[in-house]
Amino acid sequence: MESQRQHPGITLAVLSIGGLSFALLQSLVAPALPDIQHTLHTSESTVAWILTAYLRSASVATPIIGRLGDIHGKEKSLLVVLAILAVGTLISALATSIGTMIIGRVIQGVGGGIFPLAFGIIRDEFPARRVAGGIGLMSAILGVGGGLGIVLAGPIISSLNYHWLFWVPLVTVVLSAVLTYFFVPESPIKAPGRINWRSAALLSGGLAALLLAVSETSTWGWGSPKTIGLILIGLVTLIAWVGNDLRARHPLVDMTVMRSRPVWTTDLVAFLLGAGMYSSFIVLPQFVETSTGTAFGFGASVTGAGLFMVPLTIAMIVIGPLAGPLQGRFGSRLPLIVGCGFAAAAFAMLAVAHSRPLEVYFAAALLGIGIGLAFAAMANLIVEAVPADQTGVATGVNTITRTVGGAFGGQIVATIIAGGGSPTESAFVLAFSVIAGSLVLSIFAALAIPRPRSRGNQAMAPGELVGAESG
Repeated sequence: MESQRQHPGITLAVLSIGGLSFALLQSLVAPALPDIQHTLHTSESTVAWILTAYLRSASVATPIIGRLGDIHGKEKSLLVVLAILAVGTLISALATSIGTMIIGRVIQGVGGGIFPLAFGIIRDEFPARRVAGGIGLMSAILGVGGGLGIVLAGPIISSLNYHWLFWVPLVTVVLSAVLTYFFVPESPIKAPGRINWRSAALLSGGLAALLLAVSETSTWGWGSPKTIGLILIGLVTLIAWVGNDLRARHPLVDMTVMRSRPVWTTDLVAFLLGAGMYSSFIVLPQFVETSTGTAFGFGASVTGAGLFMVPLTIAMIVIGPLAGPLQGRFGSRLPLIVGCGFAAAAFAMLAVAHSRPLEVYFAAALLGIGIGLAFAAMANLIVEAVPADQTGVATGVNTITRTVGGAFGGQIVATIIAGGGSPTESAFVLAFSVIAGSLVLSIFAALAIPRPRSRGNQAMAPGELVGAESG
Protein backbone atom coordinates (compact mmCIF):
# COMPACT_ATOMS: atom_id res chain seq x y z
CA MET A 1 0.00 0.00 0.00
CA GLU A 2 2.80 2.41 0.90
CA SER A 3 4.52 1.84 -2.45
CA GLN A 4 1.23 2.58 -4.21
CA ARG A 5 0.82 5.76 -2.18
CA GLN A 6 4.17 6.98 -3.48
CA HIS A 7 3.41 6.38 -7.18
CA PRO A 8 3.39 9.75 -9.00
CA GLY A 9 1.19 8.52 -11.84
CA ILE A 10 -1.57 7.39 -9.48
CA THR A 11 -1.24 10.54 -7.39
CA LEU A 12 -1.56 12.75 -10.47
CA ALA A 13 -4.64 10.83 -11.69
CA VAL A 14 -6.34 11.24 -8.31
CA LEU A 15 -5.52 14.95 -8.09
CA SER A 16 -6.81 15.43 -11.65
CA ILE A 17 -10.18 13.91 -10.74
CA GLY A 18 -10.55 16.36 -7.86
CA GLY A 19 -9.51 19.31 -10.00
CA LEU A 20 -11.88 18.28 -12.79
CA SER A 21 -14.77 18.12 -10.31
CA PHE A 22 -14.21 21.71 -9.20
CA ALA A 23 -13.76 22.97 -12.75
CA LEU A 24 -16.96 21.23 -13.92
CA LEU A 25 -18.94 22.81 -11.09
CA GLN A 26 -17.54 26.17 -12.11
CA SER A 27 -18.89 26.14 -15.67
CA LEU A 28 -21.56 23.41 -15.86
CA VAL A 29 -24.31 25.65 -14.47
CA ALA A 30 -23.58 28.71 -16.63
CA PRO A 31 -25.44 27.59 -19.80
CA ALA A 32 -28.29 26.23 -17.64
CA LEU A 33 -29.06 29.45 -15.74
CA PRO A 34 -32.15 30.32 -17.87
CA ASP A 35 -33.59 26.83 -17.27
CA ILE A 36 -32.90 27.04 -13.52
CA GLN A 37 -34.42 30.52 -13.41
CA HIS A 38 -37.62 29.26 -15.03
CA THR A 39 -37.84 26.10 -12.90
CA LEU A 40 -37.24 27.88 -9.58
CA HIS A 41 -39.40 30.90 -10.49
CA THR A 42 -36.76 33.50 -9.74
CA SER A 43 -35.35 36.61 -11.40
CA GLU A 44 -32.40 36.87 -13.76
CA SER A 45 -30.35 38.90 -11.27
CA THR A 46 -31.03 36.38 -8.48
CA VAL A 47 -30.21 33.28 -10.52
CA ALA A 48 -26.88 34.88 -11.51
CA TRP A 49 -25.82 34.43 -7.90
CA ILE A 50 -25.54 30.69 -8.57
CA LEU A 51 -22.42 31.48 -10.59
CA THR A 52 -21.08 34.57 -8.83
CA ALA A 53 -21.48 33.19 -5.28
CA TYR A 54 -19.35 30.21 -6.28
CA LEU A 55 -16.59 32.37 -7.75
CA ARG A 56 -16.56 34.78 -4.80
CA SER A 57 -16.38 31.96 -2.28
CA ALA A 58 -13.55 30.31 -4.23
CA SER A 59 -11.62 33.57 -4.43
CA VAL A 60 -11.83 34.14 -0.69
CA ALA A 61 -11.13 30.54 0.35
CA THR A 62 -8.35 29.55 -2.06
CA PRO A 63 -5.34 31.42 -0.58
CA ILE A 64 -6.42 30.62 3.00
CA ILE A 65 -6.70 26.91 2.22
CA GLY A 66 -3.36 27.03 0.41
CA ARG A 67 -1.78 28.46 3.56
CA LEU A 68 -3.49 25.88 5.77
CA GLY A 69 -2.03 23.17 3.57
CA ASP A 70 1.45 24.68 3.86
CA ILE A 71 1.14 24.66 7.67
CA HIS A 72 -0.86 21.54 8.54
CA GLY A 73 -0.25 19.20 5.62
CA LYS A 74 -1.53 19.26 2.06
CA GLU A 75 -3.06 15.76 1.88
CA LYS A 76 -4.99 16.27 5.11
CA SER A 77 -6.21 19.68 3.94
CA LEU A 78 -7.18 18.24 0.54
CA LEU A 79 -9.36 15.60 2.20
CA VAL A 80 -11.15 18.27 4.24
CA VAL A 81 -11.67 20.44 1.15
CA LEU A 82 -13.10 17.53 -0.85
CA ALA A 83 -15.46 16.67 2.00
CA ILE A 84 -16.71 20.27 2.16
CA LEU A 85 -17.07 20.35 -1.63
CA ALA A 86 -19.14 17.15 -1.50
CA VAL A 87 -21.47 18.61 1.16
CA GLY A 88 -22.01 21.79 -0.84
CA THR A 89 -22.64 19.85 -4.04
CA LEU A 90 -25.16 17.59 -2.28
CA ILE A 91 -27.03 20.62 -0.93
CA SER A 92 -27.29 22.14 -4.43
CA ALA A 93 -28.30 18.79 -5.96
CA LEU A 94 -31.21 18.48 -3.50
CA ALA A 95 -32.17 22.17 -3.66
CA THR A 96 -35.72 23.07 -4.65
CA SER A 97 -35.35 26.78 -3.92
CA ILE A 98 -32.91 29.38 -5.15
CA GLY A 99 -31.77 30.27 -1.63
CA THR A 100 -30.77 26.70 -0.78
CA MET A 101 -28.94 26.32 -4.07
CA ILE A 102 -26.94 29.50 -3.50
CA ILE A 103 -25.97 28.30 -0.01
CA GLY A 104 -24.70 25.09 -1.57
CA ARG A 105 -22.75 27.05 -4.16
CA VAL A 106 -21.04 29.16 -1.48
CA ILE A 107 -19.93 25.98 0.28
CA GLN A 108 -18.73 24.50 -3.02
CA GLY A 109 -16.45 27.49 -3.56
CA VAL A 110 -14.15 26.11 -0.87
CA GLY A 111 -13.14 23.56 -3.50
CA GLY A 112 -10.95 26.25 -5.08
CA GLY A 113 -8.31 25.13 -2.59
CA ILE A 114 -7.87 21.88 -4.54
CA PHE A 115 -5.48 23.48 -7.02
CA PRO A 116 -2.89 25.11 -4.72
CA LEU A 117 -2.90 21.95 -2.58
CA ALA A 118 -2.41 19.78 -5.66
CA PHE A 119 0.46 21.95 -6.90
CA GLY A 120 2.13 21.64 -3.50
CA ILE A 121 1.71 17.86 -3.40
CA ILE A 122 3.18 17.52 -6.90
CA ARG A 123 6.14 19.68 -5.98
CA ASP A 124 6.81 17.83 -2.74
CA GLU A 125 6.31 14.26 -3.96
CA PHE A 126 7.20 13.98 -7.64
CA PRO A 127 10.66 13.36 -9.11
CA ALA A 128 12.12 16.66 -10.32
CA ARG A 129 11.79 15.65 -13.98
CA ARG A 130 8.01 15.12 -13.58
CA VAL A 131 7.10 18.24 -11.59
CA ALA A 132 6.64 20.61 -14.55
CA GLY A 133 4.53 18.11 -16.50
CA GLY A 134 2.37 17.30 -13.48
CA ILE A 135 1.74 20.95 -12.69
CA GLY A 136 1.07 21.62 -16.36
CA LEU A 137 -1.57 18.90 -16.53
CA MET A 138 -3.27 20.11 -13.33
CA SER A 139 -3.28 23.66 -14.68
CA ALA A 140 -4.83 22.48 -17.92
CA ILE A 141 -7.54 20.63 -15.96
CA LEU A 142 -9.00 23.97 -14.83
CA GLY A 143 -9.52 25.05 -18.43
CA VAL A 144 -10.50 21.57 -19.64
CA GLY A 145 -13.18 21.29 -16.97
CA GLY A 146 -14.45 24.74 -17.83
CA GLY A 147 -14.85 23.86 -21.50
CA LEU A 148 -16.20 20.38 -20.78
CA GLY A 149 -18.84 21.81 -18.45
CA ILE A 150 -20.21 23.99 -21.23
CA VAL A 151 -20.23 20.99 -23.59
CA LEU A 152 -22.10 18.72 -21.14
CA ALA A 153 -24.62 21.25 -19.82
CA GLY A 154 -26.94 21.03 -22.81
CA PRO A 155 -27.33 17.23 -22.92
CA ILE A 156 -27.81 17.05 -19.13
CA ILE A 157 -30.51 19.72 -19.11
CA SER A 158 -32.32 18.38 -22.19
CA SER A 159 -32.22 14.72 -21.09
CA LEU A 160 -32.51 15.05 -17.29
CA ASN A 161 -32.93 18.18 -15.13
CA TYR A 162 -30.88 20.80 -13.30
CA HIS A 163 -30.35 18.54 -10.28
CA TRP A 164 -28.05 16.37 -12.40
CA LEU A 165 -25.74 19.35 -12.95
CA PHE A 166 -24.66 18.59 -9.37
CA TRP A 167 -25.23 14.83 -9.09
CA VAL A 168 -22.71 14.12 -11.86
CA PRO A 169 -19.84 16.14 -10.31
CA LEU A 170 -20.74 14.81 -6.84
CA VAL A 171 -19.83 11.29 -7.96
CA THR A 172 -16.37 12.46 -9.06
CA VAL A 173 -15.88 14.47 -5.84
CA VAL A 174 -16.64 11.46 -3.63
CA LEU A 175 -14.46 9.22 -5.80
CA SER A 176 -11.62 11.72 -5.55
CA ALA A 177 -11.91 11.90 -1.74
CA VAL A 178 -11.78 8.11 -1.36
CA LEU A 179 -8.83 7.76 -3.72
CA THR A 180 -7.03 10.67 -2.02
CA TYR A 181 -7.28 8.90 1.32
CA PHE A 182 -5.76 5.70 -0.02
CA PHE A 183 -3.28 6.88 -2.64
CA VAL A 184 -2.13 10.50 -2.08
CA PRO A 185 0.82 10.75 0.31
CA GLU A 186 1.08 13.41 2.98
CA SER A 187 3.69 15.99 2.02
CA PRO A 188 6.68 16.06 4.38
CA ILE A 189 7.28 19.79 3.87
CA LYS A 190 5.36 22.05 6.25
CA ALA A 191 5.72 25.71 7.14
CA PRO A 192 6.04 26.61 10.81
CA GLY A 193 3.50 29.18 11.94
CA ARG A 194 -0.21 29.71 12.13
CA ILE A 195 -2.98 31.36 10.15
CA ASN A 196 -3.10 35.13 10.61
CA TRP A 197 -6.87 35.50 10.86
CA ARG A 198 -6.77 39.30 10.79
CA SER A 199 -5.03 39.12 7.43
CA ALA A 200 -7.46 36.45 6.28
CA ALA A 201 -10.40 38.69 7.20
CA LEU A 202 -8.89 41.71 5.42
CA LEU A 203 -8.10 39.70 2.28
CA SER A 204 -11.55 38.09 2.28
CA GLY A 205 -13.34 41.39 2.87
CA GLY A 206 -11.40 43.19 0.15
CA LEU A 207 -11.99 40.48 -2.43
CA ALA A 208 -15.67 40.17 -1.51
CA ALA A 209 -16.23 43.92 -1.92
CA LEU A 210 -14.46 44.01 -5.29
CA LEU A 211 -16.25 40.97 -6.68
CA LEU A 212 -19.65 42.11 -5.43
CA ALA A 213 -19.18 45.49 -7.10
CA VAL A 214 -18.12 43.94 -10.40
CA SER A 215 -20.83 41.27 -10.47
CA GLU A 216 -23.59 43.83 -9.88
CA THR A 217 -22.53 46.24 -12.64
CA SER A 218 -25.20 44.81 -14.96
CA THR A 219 -27.80 46.09 -12.45
CA TRP A 220 -26.09 49.10 -10.89
CA GLY A 221 -23.93 50.28 -13.80
CA TRP A 222 -20.18 50.96 -13.77
CA GLY A 223 -20.69 54.62 -12.84
CA SER A 224 -23.06 53.93 -9.95
CA PRO A 225 -22.01 55.31 -6.53
CA LYS A 226 -22.56 51.81 -5.11
CA THR A 227 -20.21 50.25 -7.67
CA ILE A 228 -17.51 52.89 -7.26
CA GLY A 229 -17.88 52.90 -3.48
CA LEU A 230 -17.54 49.14 -3.16
CA ILE A 231 -14.52 49.06 -5.47
CA LEU A 232 -12.83 51.75 -3.36
CA ILE A 233 -13.68 49.90 -0.14
CA GLY A 234 -12.26 46.71 -1.62
CA LEU A 235 -9.03 48.38 -2.72
CA VAL A 236 -8.53 50.14 0.63
CA THR A 237 -9.16 46.87 2.49
CA LEU A 238 -6.65 45.02 0.31
CA ILE A 239 -4.07 47.75 0.95
CA ALA A 240 -4.70 47.30 4.69
CA TRP A 241 -4.19 43.54 4.22
CA VAL A 242 -0.81 44.11 2.58
CA GLY A 243 0.22 46.49 5.38
CA ASN A 244 -0.85 44.02 8.04
CA ASP A 245 1.07 41.15 6.44
CA LEU A 246 4.20 43.30 6.12
CA ARG A 247 4.15 43.93 9.88
CA ALA A 248 2.92 40.53 11.05
CA ARG A 249 5.18 37.96 12.67
CA HIS A 250 3.15 35.20 10.96
CA PRO A 251 1.80 36.74 7.73
CA LEU A 252 -0.91 35.01 5.74
CA VAL A 253 1.13 35.72 2.60
CA ASP A 254 4.86 36.42 2.73
CA MET A 255 5.07 39.79 0.97
CA THR A 256 8.81 39.34 0.44
CA VAL A 257 7.92 36.45 -1.81
CA MET A 258 4.94 38.15 -3.47
CA ARG A 259 6.83 41.33 -4.36
CA SER A 260 9.64 39.45 -6.09
CA ARG A 261 9.57 40.23 -9.78
CA PRO A 262 9.00 36.67 -11.06
CA VAL A 263 5.91 36.38 -8.82
CA TRP A 264 4.16 39.72 -9.28
CA THR A 265 4.67 39.78 -13.03
CA THR A 266 3.26 36.24 -13.31
CA ASP A 267 0.27 37.29 -11.19
CA LEU A 268 -0.30 40.24 -13.54
CA VAL A 269 -0.34 37.84 -16.49
CA ALA A 270 -2.84 35.68 -14.57
CA PHE A 271 -5.19 38.66 -14.15
CA LEU A 272 -5.11 39.53 -17.85
CA LEU A 273 -5.37 35.91 -19.03
CA GLY A 274 -8.23 35.26 -16.61
CA ALA A 275 -10.10 38.13 -18.19
CA GLY A 276 -9.70 36.48 -21.58
CA MET A 277 -10.60 32.91 -20.58
CA TYR A 278 -13.69 33.67 -18.51
CA SER A 279 -14.89 36.15 -21.12
CA SER A 280 -14.71 33.44 -23.75
CA PHE A 281 -17.11 31.28 -21.72
CA ILE A 282 -19.61 34.14 -21.94
CA VAL A 283 -19.13 35.64 -25.38
CA LEU A 284 -18.63 32.54 -27.57
CA PRO A 285 -21.78 30.62 -26.53
CA GLN A 286 -23.85 33.80 -26.65
CA PHE A 287 -22.55 34.64 -30.12
CA VAL A 288 -23.27 31.22 -31.67
CA GLU A 289 -26.71 31.04 -29.99
CA THR A 290 -27.79 34.34 -31.56
CA SER A 291 -30.74 33.85 -33.88
CA THR A 292 -30.03 33.33 -37.55
CA GLY A 293 -32.64 36.02 -38.18
CA THR A 294 -29.90 38.54 -37.49
CA ALA A 295 -27.01 39.23 -39.85
CA PHE A 296 -24.74 37.12 -37.66
CA GLY A 297 -24.91 34.19 -35.26
CA PHE A 298 -25.78 30.57 -35.99
CA GLY A 299 -28.93 30.00 -33.92
CA ALA A 300 -27.27 27.17 -31.97
CA SER A 301 -29.01 25.45 -29.06
CA VAL A 302 -27.35 25.16 -25.65
CA THR A 303 -26.06 21.75 -26.72
CA GLY A 304 -24.91 23.08 -30.08
CA ALA A 305 -23.14 26.01 -28.42
CA GLY A 306 -21.26 23.52 -26.27
CA LEU A 307 -19.96 21.78 -29.37
CA PHE A 308 -18.25 24.99 -30.44
CA MET A 309 -16.14 24.70 -27.27
CA VAL A 310 -14.96 21.15 -28.06
CA PRO A 311 -11.84 22.29 -30.00
CA LEU A 312 -10.85 24.45 -27.00
CA THR A 313 -11.18 21.51 -24.62
CA ILE A 314 -9.32 19.07 -26.87
CA ALA A 315 -6.48 21.55 -27.41
CA MET A 316 -6.01 21.95 -23.66
CA ILE A 317 -6.00 18.19 -23.10
CA VAL A 318 -3.28 17.79 -25.75
CA ILE A 319 -1.16 20.77 -24.66
CA GLY A 320 -1.23 20.25 -20.87
CA PRO A 321 1.02 17.15 -20.75
CA LEU A 322 3.50 18.84 -23.12
CA ALA A 323 4.30 21.46 -20.48
CA GLY A 324 7.01 19.30 -18.93
CA PRO A 325 9.08 18.70 -22.09
CA LEU A 326 8.62 22.33 -23.20
CA GLN A 327 9.66 23.64 -19.81
CA GLY A 328 12.70 21.38 -19.79
CA ARG A 329 13.80 22.64 -23.21
CA PHE A 330 12.81 26.32 -23.13
CA GLY A 331 11.99 27.14 -19.51
CA SER A 332 8.51 28.35 -18.48
CA ARG A 333 8.76 31.97 -19.66
CA LEU A 334 8.74 31.32 -23.42
CA PRO A 335 5.70 28.96 -23.40
CA LEU A 336 3.82 31.61 -21.38
CA ILE A 337 4.60 34.31 -23.96
CA VAL A 338 3.66 32.01 -26.84
CA GLY A 339 0.46 30.94 -25.06
CA CYS A 340 -0.60 34.56 -24.56
CA GLY A 341 0.09 35.14 -28.25
CA PHE A 342 -2.12 32.23 -29.36
CA ALA A 343 -4.96 33.41 -27.11
CA ALA A 344 -4.71 36.98 -28.40
CA ALA A 345 -4.65 35.73 -32.00
CA ALA A 346 -7.87 33.76 -31.40
CA PHE A 347 -9.89 36.85 -30.48
CA ALA A 348 -8.17 39.10 -32.99
CA MET A 349 -9.27 36.62 -35.66
CA LEU A 350 -12.84 36.55 -34.35
CA ALA A 351 -12.99 40.34 -34.47
CA VAL A 352 -12.52 40.22 -38.26
CA ALA A 353 -13.73 36.72 -39.23
CA HIS A 354 -16.79 35.18 -37.58
CA SER A 355 -19.30 34.59 -40.34
CA ARG A 356 -18.80 30.81 -40.64
CA PRO A 357 -18.83 28.09 -37.98
CA LEU A 358 -15.40 26.86 -39.11
CA GLU A 359 -13.88 30.22 -38.17
CA VAL A 360 -15.27 29.95 -34.63
CA TYR A 361 -14.05 26.35 -34.30
CA PHE A 362 -10.57 27.39 -35.43
CA ALA A 363 -10.48 30.34 -33.01
CA ALA A 364 -11.60 28.08 -30.15
CA ALA A 365 -8.72 25.69 -30.95
CA LEU A 366 -6.23 28.59 -30.96
CA LEU A 367 -7.60 29.75 -27.63
CA GLY A 368 -7.30 26.23 -26.18
CA ILE A 369 -3.65 26.02 -27.25
CA GLY A 370 -2.97 29.44 -25.77
CA ILE A 371 -4.66 28.81 -22.44
CA GLY A 372 -3.16 25.33 -22.16
CA LEU A 373 0.37 26.66 -22.66
CA ALA A 374 -0.08 29.76 -20.54
CA PHE A 375 -1.83 28.23 -17.53
CA ALA A 376 0.74 25.45 -17.25
CA ALA A 377 3.62 27.91 -17.56
CA MET A 378 2.16 30.32 -14.98
CA ALA A 379 1.84 27.66 -12.32
CA ASN A 380 5.36 26.40 -12.99
CA LEU A 381 6.79 29.94 -12.84
CA ILE A 382 5.21 30.48 -9.42
CA VAL A 383 6.43 27.11 -8.13
CA GLU A 384 9.95 27.81 -9.41
CA ALA A 385 10.02 31.25 -7.78
CA VAL A 386 8.84 30.54 -4.21
CA PRO A 387 10.13 28.41 -1.32
CA ALA A 388 8.60 24.96 -0.97
CA ASP A 389 6.75 25.91 2.22
CA GLN A 390 5.03 28.82 0.40
CA THR A 391 3.81 26.83 -2.61
CA GLY A 392 0.19 26.52 -1.49
CA VAL A 393 -0.45 30.15 -0.64
CA ALA A 394 1.55 31.54 -3.60
CA THR A 395 -0.26 29.40 -6.17
CA GLY A 396 -3.51 30.20 -4.36
CA VAL A 397 -2.92 33.92 -4.82
CA ASN A 398 -2.14 33.33 -8.49
CA THR A 399 -5.39 31.40 -8.86
CA ILE A 400 -7.55 34.12 -7.29
CA THR A 401 -5.79 36.79 -9.34
CA ARG A 402 -6.92 34.88 -12.42
CA THR A 403 -10.46 34.65 -11.02
CA VAL A 404 -10.66 38.37 -10.22
CA GLY A 405 -9.40 39.14 -13.72
CA GLY A 406 -12.10 36.86 -15.08
CA ALA A 407 -14.77 38.67 -13.05
CA PHE A 408 -13.72 42.05 -14.44
CA GLY A 409 -13.32 40.78 -17.99
CA GLY A 410 -16.59 38.88 -17.98
CA GLN A 411 -18.60 41.84 -16.72
CA ILE A 412 -16.99 44.27 -19.14
CA VAL A 413 -17.81 41.94 -22.03
CA ALA A 414 -21.36 41.40 -20.76
CA THR A 415 -21.86 45.18 -20.56
CA ILE A 416 -20.59 45.65 -24.11
CA ILE A 417 -22.80 42.90 -25.53
CA ALA A 418 -25.91 44.06 -23.67
CA GLY A 419 -25.44 47.59 -25.00
CA GLY A 420 -28.76 49.26 -25.37
CA GLY A 421 -30.78 46.04 -25.60
CA SER A 422 -30.48 43.25 -28.16
CA PRO A 423 -26.88 42.29 -28.99
CA THR A 424 -25.56 43.59 -32.30
CA GLU A 425 -22.73 42.37 -34.48
CA SER A 426 -20.75 45.54 -33.80
CA ALA A 427 -21.11 44.89 -30.04
CA PHE A 428 -19.67 41.39 -30.43
CA VAL A 429 -16.83 42.72 -32.60
CA LEU A 430 -16.03 45.29 -29.91
CA ALA A 431 -16.13 42.57 -27.23
CA PHE A 432 -13.76 40.35 -29.26
CA SER A 433 -11.44 43.34 -29.73
CA VAL A 434 -11.41 44.25 -26.03
CA ILE A 435 -10.56 40.66 -25.08
CA ALA A 436 -7.81 40.57 -27.70
CA GLY A 437 -6.44 43.83 -26.27
CA SER A 438 -6.34 42.36 -22.77
CA LEU A 439 -4.48 39.33 -24.06
CA VAL A 440 -1.99 41.48 -25.98
CA LEU A 441 -1.26 43.28 -22.71
CA SER A 442 -0.66 39.86 -21.14
CA ILE A 443 2.11 39.29 -23.70
CA PHE A 444 3.90 42.45 -22.56
CA ALA A 445 3.42 41.44 -18.92
CA ALA A 446 4.92 38.02 -19.70
CA LEU A 447 7.89 39.69 -21.38
CA ALA A 448 8.50 41.55 -18.10
CA ILE A 449 9.08 38.25 -16.27
CA PRO A 450 12.85 37.93 -15.67
CA ARG A 451 14.80 35.62 -17.91
CA PRO A 452 16.74 32.83 -16.18
CA ARG A 453 20.31 34.05 -15.76
CA SER A 454 21.61 30.79 -17.23
CA ARG A 455 20.50 27.29 -18.05
CA GLY A 456 21.97 26.33 -14.69
CA ASN A 457 19.44 28.54 -13.01
CA GLN A 458 16.69 26.18 -14.01
CA ALA A 459 18.28 23.51 -11.89
CA MET A 460 18.35 25.69 -8.77
CA ALA A 461 16.26 24.64 -5.83
CA PRO A 462 12.76 26.11 -6.00
CA GLY A 463 12.61 29.43 -4.22
CA GLU A 464 16.28 30.35 -4.71
CA LEU A 465 15.26 32.70 -7.49
CA VAL A 466 13.25 34.82 -5.05
CA GLY A 467 16.28 36.62 -3.73
CA ALA A 468 18.11 36.57 -7.05
CA GLU A 469 15.27 38.16 -9.00
CA SER A 470 13.67 40.43 -6.37
CA GLY A 471 12.48 43.89 -7.29
